[in-house]
Amino acid sequence: MSSLSSPLAHPFFASALLDWYPRHHRDLPWRHTRDPYAIWLSEVILQQTRVKQGLPYYLDFVTTYPTVQELAAAPEDEVMRHWQGLGYYSRARNMHHTAKQVTSDFGGQFPSSYEGLLQLKGVGQYTAAAIASFAYDEKVAVLDGNVYRVLARVFGISADIAAPASRKVFQQLADTLIPATSPAEFNQAIMEFGAIQCTPVKPDCLFCPLQGQCYAFQHGMVQELPVKSKAKASRTRYFHYMVLRYEDTVYLRKRTDRDIWQGLYDFALTETDSSDLPPTDLLDKVEALGGKLDTSSVEEPAVAARHVLSHQKVEARFHAVRLQAPLSAAALAATGLQAFTQAEIEQLPKAVLISNYLERMGF
Repeated sequence: MSSLSSPLAHPFFASALLDWYPRHHRDLPWRHTRDPYAIWLSEVILQQTRVKQGLPYYLDFVTTYPTVQELAAAPEDEVMRHWQGLGYYSRARNMHHTAKQVTSDFGGQFPSSYEGLLQLKGVGQYTAAAIASFAYDEKVAVLDGNVYRVLARVFGISADIAAPASRKVFQQLADTLIPATSPAEFNQAIMEFGAIQCTPVKPDCLFCPLQGQCYAFQHGMVQELPVKSKAKASRTRYFHYMVLRYEDTVYLRKRTDRDIWQGLYDFALTETDSSDLPPTDLLDKVEALGGKLDTSSVEEPAVAARHVLSHQKVEARFHAVRLQAPLSAAALAATGLQAFTQAEIEQLPKAVLISNYLERMGF
């Protein structure tokens, strides 16, 4: 495949992108600021999230928390609720921690260099490069999925982009291509080019300004590049939620284990090896939580739902349970459950699976 030589061997690349970008880029709010806080928020939100989905969240965060100090001072549950629906909830927790770190350790000011930004929790090489170039015009190339794809196709790089060792290959090339005079615009251009021109499926090769120099196009390898090894097969988990209700309150608990949806609220849960939970087992589980079923009220059959995550699928069953009496203080302490009204539940951060169920049930 093609040689990864100096930028002098590829004078077309930066000039083509910098000519293409002003005429084709999308008008997005974070492209009108040099504020490292706003740029950081956009990058955290948009990691593995499409712009269309992430834009409302970005606008909500910059409106609710206009400064890093206000984000740092917010309660974690509130921050998680604003993040609700984006997934990858560890990013929200890291974001909140980073805001506190910037406020307490850096006087409320983001570090003004790539190396300094790497000191922040949750800020990796890509995010640090994005902030350093967009906010401070530092000559450091970004490397995200869009950039990998553009470089692999144009320069014919067959290194597996899922392999950690390949990052060095792509980073070295990107760092030689980025012009010292316009690092911010170059980084925006190459990412935007991958997002709307050199797309994963059906790239617009016919009207591509790099068509004549693109290795993949010239060799019929557009669909083969970039090379990416398959992710491990996802596993299926079976969740049985016991939706305990007494009068107008519902019992939920905060997930504290290092598992999916940590920091969010859901119902009492038992995980099994299958989608079935016999009625006698359900009764035993409820009694183990300290509850007594109200047998005078007949509940609907269990509601089934599926939720697909990056490496696992959750097959959920929601078992509505009316209680004869509220759970005791001892039972609440032992289980971590708390009684909430409908208004209180609306303010809690919840996984989409739980929110969808509550909406479906009209609660």
